[in-house]
Amino acid sequence: LSGCWSETLLNMMGDPVAEMCDQLVKAVNVMMDAESSQIYRLEALKFCEEFKEKCSFCVPCGLQLADKTQTAVVRHFGLQILEHVIKFRWNNMPQQEKVQLKDCAMGLLSTGTYPILEEESHIKDVLSRIIVEMIKREWPQHWPDMLKEMEALTSLGEAQTELVMLILLRLAEDVITFRTLPTQRRRDIQQTLTQNMESIFSFLLAILQIHVDEYRKLVNRKEHRAHCRVGVATLNTLAGYIDWVALANITNDNCHLLEMLCLLLSETELQLEAAECLLIAISRKGKLEDRKPLMVLFDDVAMHYILSAGSDVEVEVPANLSKYTEAFLAFTTHPSQFLRSSTQITWGTLFRHEILSKDPVIIQMTIKYFRATMTNLVKTGFPSSNDSPSCEYSRHDFDSDEDFNSFFNSFRAQQGEVVRNACRIVPLEAFQIAAEWLQYQISTPIDIGSTVSKTAEGLCSILSPSAVQWDAMTFFTESVVGKIFKNVEDEKLPVDQGIELLQAVLNYNTRDPLILSCVLTNVSVLFPFVTHRPHFLPQVLYKSDLGCHFQAPRTRAVKNIRRHACSSIIKMSRDYPQFLLPCFDMMYNHVKKLFSSEPLLNLLEKCALMEALVLISNQFKDYNKQKNFLEELMATVAARWTSDEMRHVLWDPALFLDFVGADQLVAEGTEHTTSINRSRLSFCVYTILGVVKRARWPADLEEAKAGGFVVGYTPNGAPIYRNPCNAQVLALLPNLLALIRTHNSLFLPENMCRLSETFSKAYDMIEVEKNVVLGLPQPALDIYDPPVYKTHLERMQGFFCTLYDNCYHTLGKAGLSLQQDFYTIEGLAEQIVGSAFVSLDNVPDHRLRTMLHILLSISQSHMNECYNSLLCPLLGPLFVFLCQWYVDNLLTSVCSGEEEEEDESCEENQEMLEEQLVRLLTREVLDLLSKSTLLGEKDIYMTLLTISFTSLSWKDTSNCHRSASIVCWTLLRQVGYTQDRLTATFHPEYSLSCGLQMHGQHEICNSALTQLALLMYENLRPRYMELRDVMTQIPDINLEALDQYDQRLLEPSSAQRLGEKKRKDQFKKLIAGTVGKALAQQFKKEVHIRNLPSLFKKPKPEKRDILETSESGALATLFSPALDDI
Repeated sequence: LSGCWSETLLNMMGDPVAEMCDQLVKAVNVMMDAESSQIYRLEALKFCEEFKEKCSFCVPCGLQLADKTQTAVVRHFGLQILEHVIKFRWNNMPQQEKVQLKDCAMGLLSTGTYPILEEESHIKDVLSRIIVEMIKREWPQHWPDMLKEMEALTSLGEAQTELVMLILLRLAEDVITFRTLPTQRRRDIQQTLTQNMESIFSFLLAILQIHVDEYRKLVNRKEHRAHCRVGVATLNTLAGYIDWVALANITNDNCHLLEMLCLLLSETELQLEAAECLLIAISRKGKLEDRKPLMVLFDDVAMHYILSAGSDVEVEVPANLSKYTEAFLAFTTHPSQFLRSSTQITWGTLFRHEILSKDPVIIQMTIKYFRATMTNLVKTGFPSSNDSPSCEYSRHDFDSDEDFNSFFNSFRAQQGEVVRNACRIVPLEAFQIAAEWLQYQISTPIDIGSTVSKTAEGLCSILSPSAVQWDAMTFFTESVVGKIFKNVEDEKLPVDQGIELLQAVLNYNTRDPLILSCVLTNVSVLFPFVTHRPHFLPQVLYKSDLGCHFQAPRTRAVKNIRRHACSSIIKMSRDYPQFLLPCFDMMYNHVKKLFSSEPLLNLLEKCALMEALVLISNQFKDYNKQKNFLEELMATVAARWTSDEMRHVLWDPALFLDFVGADQLVAEGTEHTTSINRSRLSFCVYTILGVVKRARWPADLEEAKAGGFVVGYTPNGAPIYRNPCNAQVLALLPNLLALIRTHNSLFLPENMCRLSETFSKAYDMIEVEKNVVLGLPQPALDIYDPPVYKTHLERMQGFFCTLYDNCYHTLGKAGLSLQQDFYTIEGLAEQIVGSAFVSLDNVPDHRLRTMLHILLSISQSHMNECYNSLLCPLLGPLFVFLCQWYVDNLLTSVCSGEEEEEDESCEENQEMLEEQLVRLLTREVLDLLSKSTLLGEKDIYMTLLTISFTSLSWKDTSNCHRSASIVCWTLLRQVGYTQDRLTATFHPEYSLSCGLQMHGQHEICNSALTQLALLMYENLRPRYMELRDVMTQIPDINLEALDQYDQRLLEPSSAQRLGEKKRKDQFKKLIAGTVGKALAQQFKKEVHIRNLPSLFKKPKPEKRDILETSESGALATLFSPALDDI
């Protein structure tokens, strides 16, 4: 750069600058070298950053490094140095140095770059940033000829023209779109741009015209690409201005701009950018008369070009599609499991594509994909194994077997979705492949491999070859068969083949639990075929029944089989109850026989079979018949539950603990004699829950009326139904409420001390609950099948957890199931308050979640006529408790935060668990609060307000946003309009400021909190003068701006002059001092841009007396005596 500042300083300083440049080049190369170690890279980065911050000769070094003779990465770093100097040192630089730096930068634009097609895009980007940063600080006041200099640069070549376009575009984005400048500077620059917009648009159109003409002349030559690049850059720049300039600039000169854009639609390489400009132009909002010139686009010529551009684009199948898909299939069959998974999104897109999915190439490739998926679904390739080529790749891609297992589960789900999409293309072929695979697995002997089950010889583990093959085949079959019945017409369904396949599965016998589990899944998957051949139903039920009481050592796999079989029966009863109705008597008799042998089934399996019977009984469509059946089904449970012995146990905490054995010392390895009591108690609750959940009246009104289920109609004509289980459940409800009350009382100190040493932690969270709260996956992969053994403590913990949850679930389902028979129980609110709300201060947080969730369902399903008798008495005391709970937990959170530095030995996992639990519980509270309708209850206004506003400052953005946007103002508006004065103990403005401090860094929360603050201030400020005192305490608030805002607010005539958006922007500036910053932003170096003397300051009009004599004297003449006759 001859004669520039760089050369002058190099001559003055010489060796120090050159030496520093050499060190910087080495540091940059170390940072960018992939072979550099992390330590060296960090040291090099630290050296470069310290140089930018502290070195006094950054500019000469930056200019030296930005020279064209340097490599691209070194040049980029040199330009970054110059940008850093402008952003952070500009305000302290002497004027002469600013001018010299500006001249050097313009010199870089002129001669410091390679031709347009050779220069790196990141070099162009940083060069444009440098110029724009100077423009933002000096134009127009100190750089009035900037636009002329930019125009002059375009005469030097295509590279300079493209840079000018990038500069103008970035300037518009910073000033208009992103608003990265102080208000005055932004206003000065925007108004100057607006004043010069006519000449700017003329300049842009001239550039576009010149280079488009050259682009058309020089087809198939190298220069053709250069002019195309300039054309694209110019169109992008136009797109950045069309969005906000006056419509007159767009329609000027008989819509010349629109005409050019329409013509460019015929140019393949420019049509996309031209179409974007047109779209932005016609999307502009404004007055009808201003937008009327845009109708020129409906002229014949313009419409011809628009339609031609659209019609010329034909979706044609690529000629090399076959080669592409074959190459892509090669990646899908690559040994790397991670690489295979990377192809799934593309396959899904191809199979969903409206046109490509019908192409013969894709149809054939779909079948190949199915074949590849048969291999990919097999879980192999664990990093710790060597049984597959995938293992070596997995050792590079995954840290552990657990990591691989988690990935593979996600990968399998991806494949299932793609397979289901592919079934839309060739459903019958997909079914044929699934059938062949299933038949092959049935005919293949079981291979247990080297990793066998620990519990029994000759059985598979989950990684045995046969187990993983059966598992993969079952998943594939499940994905395919489900789509057959949706994508194939009934008459074309392969019913015979499906029944043949089902027969083969039913005839297959195995004692291996893992294989049998897959067999049961296939029976469920193929069950829809049975609806076409009903005589196979008994065989299916028999196979499922065998699974329910599968006898083998109680391993995890055996436990899963029995649960799986029970779930299958429930699913069939739910989805095909009418189809199963003819077999009801057979099933009922069989279940009674199973129940007579108590050790044969556990309580969950018994309850599952009962639920299936209840689901089928709904098809009786006869109230009395179903009622009699339910009475018989529940007779044993009802007798036990209402017995005197059980009543004494359920109503007395001490007797209850003795009954379940929680007050007894038990040694591991010995039998706990009271386990049978726990089992029978749980069975009673499970049975009540199952009946309440499953018993229903017919969905069809006419069938319900004919069956005796309709007992009347509401005033608005809606039918009132009765549930056939009403009488049975209502008779059992008092003891259920007593059990809830007793369970809450167990947490009282006097009852806690009754627990024996063995069961002192019986009320703690079980591991499954902890994982759910923390969002952790279930226990890590265990390749063996350990026995289902639990300690006495674990069994007791599981008992208390499920019993507590099931009691509340029963209570929650009762309202929906029993309807008016439940809600009209005399004194229901008092009974629930006297049971569910007893000793809440002692109930642990993880138990409160269940209670809140169930109470939410009750409040949502309550009948309107029960509002005063049930909902208000129920939720009023609850909200009072929750208010105190909030305060206690907030104090605990603050205290724990202060102690964290002092006591580092605190268990981190326990802290995370407690904090997340409070967060989840808070969400339950807000759900309950937002859906409750207690706005007419003045007594609990302040409680609701305290809860909702306190949640604004909790460390949970979702809670904050929900409270601010939905709950807070709804409640506060009612208070403001119904009470004379806010209480001294409630300070919503304080909670709001805490919320802004905590969550203001998040845009979505900031918007909701700002809107809430605006509503509060504008509506309450006229009535509560002390709100101004609160505002004056905001850090760095502009008191003059606050006074002006108050004046407009308190004077309605002046308030109407500002629109809502402007008022919100002004208010947002007033409260900006309360908004907290993210940790990453707290130590960020601020960029300061100084204001320059404003060029557009409007003089204030001089105030004149309306009666003052004007030049014309028109006002005075109206009152002259000469006009008395008028």
